[in-house]
Amino acid sequence: MSMTDPIADLFTRIRNGIQAEHPKVDIPNSRMKIRIVEILRDEGFIKDFKVAEDNKQGWLRIYLKYKEGEPAIHGIKRISKPGRRVYANKDKVPRVLNGLGVAIVSTSSGVITDGLCREKGVGGEVLGYIW
Repeated sequence: MSMTDPIADLFTRIRNGIQAEHPKVDIPNSRMKIRIVEILRDEGFIKDFKVAEDNKQGWLRIYLKYKEGEPAIHGIKRISKPGRRVYANKDKVPRVLNGLGVAIVSTSSGVITDGLCREKGVGGEVLGYIW
């Protein structure tokens, strides 16, 4: 069975891993997913990640972050979907929970956060929100 939305699969596996209180989750690898996971690590939502190679696609192992039993990720949501793409102008890049969360945006400068979009003055496709 082919996967129609790999980013939604990434978000769902992270969400399910947090609900089940797993220390790590494994996800099929891609360059887009690696960039999204790098953003999650840099923003402090996950501990770290590793790329595991095999003879096929490879795997991303994401180590989830908890503090005193409470997960660092309280919510993760896919915004732009294959059936309905959501784009934001450079002037209308969304702010998640007044800056407490992060919007992940795919731009001509690569996959970056909403703060970097405002800084660089670029817009793009809003991939998802995390808080």
